Amino acid sequence: MTDSKLQELSDQGVAVWLDDISRERLSGGGLAALRDRGVVGVTSNPTIFAAALKNADDYAEQVRDLSVRGVSLEEAVRAITAYDVRWACEVFAPTFESTDGRDGRVSLEVDPRLARDTVATTAEARALWWLVDRPNLLIKIPATQEGLQAITDTIAEGISVNVTLIFGLDRYEAVMDAYLSGLEHAQDNGHDLSTIYSVASFFVSRVDSEVDKRLKEIGGDEADSLLSKAALANARLAYERYERVIASPRWASLAAAGANPQRPLWASTSVKDPSLPDTLYVDNLVAEDTVNTMPEPTLEAVADHGDASADTVTGSYDDARDVLDRLAKLGIGYDDVIAVLEREGVEKFEKSWAELLDTVRTALDNGSAGGAEVSAQ
Repeated sequence: MTDSKLQELSDQGVAVWLDDISRERLSGGGLAALRDRGVVGVTSNPTIFAAALKNADDYAEQVRDLSVRGVSLEEAVRAITAYDVRWACEVFAPTFESTDGRDGRVSLEVDPRLARDTVATTAEARALWWLVDRPNLLIKIPATQEGLQAITDTIAEGISVNVTLIFGLDRYEAVMDAYLSGLEHAQDNGHDLSTIYSVASFFVSRVDSEVDKRLKEIGGDEADSLLSKAALANARLAYERYERVIASPRWASLAAAGANPQRPLWASTSVKDPSLPDTLYVDNLVAEDTVNTMPEPTLEAVADHGDASADTVTGSYDDARDVLDRLAKLGIGYDDVIAVLEREGVEKFEKSWAELLDTVRTALDNGSAGGAEVSAQ
């Protein structure tokens, strides 16, 4: 039975996805239970998988098999993560079918070490699509400068994509252009555009973490008045750009050919400052045709006391621009903030991937999934 608060979000056009996956959640039925409560998709990333491997017992049998077979470390990691994602795809297959492919989606990210390599990212996306072999899979590709062409090339092959690590407005606009270009190439290649889906993961709370740190260094009444406002302003202006794209003649032509819009996905929606309301980045980003992916604590907070009774985005564009203008007057450079966040985002995922590799390496050496632990970031 769908939770009333989650249903309220859904009624406003916001798809509720879970930002977590683990073998324990799958085998214990926890993921299916969340699906039955109104969760309609799952996202994963290297940090999530690194944390999941802490519960080693759930992976012991598979790791023993991989060890006996003598597979390489990288292939072992692919096998372990693909197994979980394939299982999650099966759990959400009913949602995928009932929504005609719009939801019921599960995301798997390419090796983050490839984030600056266009050709390798595309090749990895193709390999993961083949390995999982489920129609409701989304391949996650980071929105680095090098990732833009990889997005276009992957979409052109008819592969559905979750574009991740988007922080800035200009980069988001480039991501949307990459998606449209990919659809145009896919059409030229003879693919059915109605089978291709994409979301663009726009990161939210990390913007406040970086900007608020700078505001506190500046100090004063004006700086204090802008605390915890940059992230929402940034995300709302991203949605304004999305509206412009879907109102364009270019999009109208693709839509007439059966293409699906690339929905904005609000990522990093747990508050990092415990003094803030725990549903801040959900209640204030309610808009039609969006996705909000949440870690379980945020999801439970929304289910308990969230407020999605009205659109909280489209009437706020002028206020959002004012926030960014005021930050600029205080000397907080928007482009610098975005550059720092993108660099740190890639580095954090690379660090988690290294921890994941170390854990699997130790497990393979031991012939089981026991031993080393990893820590989530």
